[in-house]
Amino acid sequence: MVLNFKQLTDNIHNELRIYLTESKLKSLILGVSGGIDSALCAALAKPICDERDVKLYCRSITISTNKPDEIKRAAGIGIAYGHDFKEVNLSKPFENLIPEIVEEYNSTDINEHAYKIRQGNVKARLRMLYLYELAAKHKGMVLSTDNYTELLLGFWTLHGDVGDYGMIQSLWKTEVYGLAEYLVSITENPMQKNALQECIDAVPTDGLGITNSDLDQIGASSYQEVDQILIEYLKNSGNKEILNHPVVKRKTASEFKRNNPFNIPRNKITDEPYF
Repeated sequence: MVLNFKQLTDNIHNELRIYLTESKLKSLILGVSGGIDSALCAALAKPICDERDVKLYCRSITISTNKPDEIKRAAGIGIAYGHDFKEVNLSKPFENLIPEIVEEYNSTDINEHAYKIRQGNVKARLRMLYLYELAAKHKGMVLSTDNYTELLLGFWTLHGDVGDYGMIQSLWKTEVYGLAEYLVSITENPMQKNALQECIDAVPTDGLGITNSDLDQIGASSYQEVDQILIEYLKNSGNKEILNHPVVKRKTASEFKRNNPFNIPRNKITDEPYF
């Protein structure tokens, strides 16, 4: 686990600085949810965007199940860190779209857990439609807000949550919290400090209305527990209790998402070379 958060911050800033210089992008697009991951991405991106004269667009995209406290925190981050912030409500497009794309919609049990997950996937993909259109308009790219813990758990929507550039994709969730707390400790701007701290203190949720918190879906009491279990598993532990834990079962069951898209290797279907 990372202990030197100053060095970590400097490294992330330097990598983003190099990327923006080489890519000549004019903007970064960030969906802010009111959660810690997107809040941390905003806090990390802002100083480099200022330095490179790259506009940071922050959008709070709500769709029916987002709670008032989530929306409030998202606005706090967007206003504190974004150069351009808007709240966008896609509830009506979502409600109009669902009957058209769900087969046998009239006989669907909308309270069924599996149905809620499918609807959550649609919401995530609809949000990305908006963000990518905005990125194309402003000659920019969409920032990814996923972390390493979520990657291993498959806790994201294929073709929905994955952006173009991940600053925190290689960080454990506990490191995400540690880095955010470090940034709060060195931030002088009261608005930014308070906005980020509120996201640190909030109950983690995907805002998709599936469960009351991320941990309810994952099957653990804290992200510290989740990370410890995953680390123990990755060390090839033979501990049967670890192997049977819901966290590990979720990791193994979601392997297909980390191998997406899967393309049959050429040598599996033909002996003929490419050229």
